[in-house]
Amino acid sequence: MKGKVVIITGGSSGIGLAIAHEFGKRGAYVVIAARNQENLDRALSDLQWQGIGAMAVQADVSREEDCKNLIDKTIAAKGRIDVLVNNAGISMRAAFKNTDLKVIKSLMDINFWGTVYCTKFALPWLLETKGSVIGIISIAGYVGLPGRTGYSASKFAVRGFLETLRCENFKTGLHVMVAAPGFTATNIRQSALMGDGSKQGTTPRDEGKMMPAEVAARKIVKAALKRKNELVLTFIEGKFTVFLNRFFPGYVSRLAYSHMAKEPDAPIK
Repeated sequence: MKGKVVIITGGSSGIGLAIAHEFGKRGAYVVIAARNQENLDRALSDLQWQGIGAMAVQADVSREEDCKNLIDKTIAAKGRIDVLVNNAGISMRAAFKNTDLKVIKSLMDINFWGTVYCTKFALPWLLETKGSVIGIISIAGYVGLPGRTGYSASKFAVRGFLETLRCENFKTGLHVMVAAPGFTATNIRQSALMGDGSKQGTTPRDEGKMMPAEVAARKIVKAALKRKNELVLTFIEGKFTVFLNRFFPGYVSRLAYSHMAKEPDAPIK
């Protein structure tokens, strides 16, 4: 990865920052993007302290102009893009009947449109380097999760978009990978939106029993370097669930309902 340039959206914390560290350790120059400037500054300082070449660009990926600015600043600084990691995303936790439509729109704007915008503006440069487009989705992009209608819809949309992009670029050398980390210990559940648009603030799950972000990032980067098309992490809640859903979708839906209904203050019962 020496001399290569990697852009990571949602790169100031969680899986995004862990991916930045993984690529940086391999010699890549990393460009991290996020909405919060204070968190970005802290993450950039952390990367540079470890000797990783990096820059930070404040960007709200739901805004087309911010995504263009992210790509423009990267090209102005480094002149190339080798990997784009579309990681920025938010979640939700509410039954659809109790969800304001603005919540669904917010999730689609960030999770789906953020991926589309960044990929669109980076694509000419990625085609030039025969680089990689990576979309960080979720098991919710394969199986509809109750209480997460907007989240599942956005992740299904990202998967469909990237699979089509891969097919279109069958002869160009562009690599497209979809990565589904499964339940990972990050801050995404604390910032998940409730039905009225307010932030959840706490997590309903035992984060200590989940895959650490660093482990997920290591596996994602390894798969990217091998130019895999798809990566599903964790066995029972990941690979096995996706496999089972292909043949017994009704059964998996019942399992998903039962599993999610056991959460504290679950939005479904």
